[in-house]
Amino acid sequence: MYKDYKLEILYRDEHLVAINKPSGLLVHKSMIDRHEIYYAMMMLRDAINQYIYPVHRLDKPTSGVLLFALSKECASLMSKQFEEHSITKTYLAIVRGYTQENGIIEHPLGEKLDKIADKKARSEKEPQEAITMYKRLATVELDYAIGRYEKTRYSLVEVTPKSGRKHQIRRHMKHISHHLLGDTKYGRGEQNKYIREAFNCQRMLLHANSLEITHPFTNERLKIEAPLDETFISLLKQFNWKVI
Repeated sequence: MYKDYKLEILYRDEHLVAINKPSGLLVHKSMIDRHEIYYAMMMLRDAINQYIYPVHRLDKPTSGVLLFALSKECASLMSKQFEEHSITKTYLAIVRGYTQENGIIEHPLGEKLDKIADKKARSEKEPQEAITMYKRLATVELDYAIGRYEKTRYSLVEVTPKSGRKHQIRRHMKHISHHLLGDTKYGRGEQNKYIREAFNCQRMLLHANSLEITHPFTNERLKIEAPLDETFISLLKQFNWKVI
């Protein structure tokens, strides 16, 4: 019914439901992608036959944990946690070059406005504080020349954003010249072309692998994890990295 997208439900109770959003799937209907007829909210609503409320979002090319509330009250409580940054989001990413073993990126980000969806929003806001932490998990060097480099190097990193700015991880990794592979907006075209042709990788390599929240009604700490898709796992194997 829904193209080739499959929604894996990671967690569900009477208040919350979380899915593993595939890369390439919109969270909700958007004026920016008016040609797209598939989006996660509609698919999940139809799957569980229940109205759902979004409490956060993932970019279209990002995969991983996506949480919804099942009531307005729950949505309000969860949105407050995201606004207060009392949740913990962890991502896996493959980036160009060898990153430092650990790093903190503190770089204010201006508000990113879309010409269609945000045409009435203010564009003169000052850049807002944005902090991203990362840890290098693995590296690989490939005998292939791109640009002025004789060999190609990549890093697998675990990324934890401490703020929630639009496209924060993608923009911050670009800021330190460790662009995300497969990122057609902020990445490097020659790197994206190489992974498409050499490894048949047609997606951006950013995955929201875990989300830790406080349950809004039981007050228990809840950690929801999302497995990687076949494309991501295939690349890890080809780089001889331990499959997570």
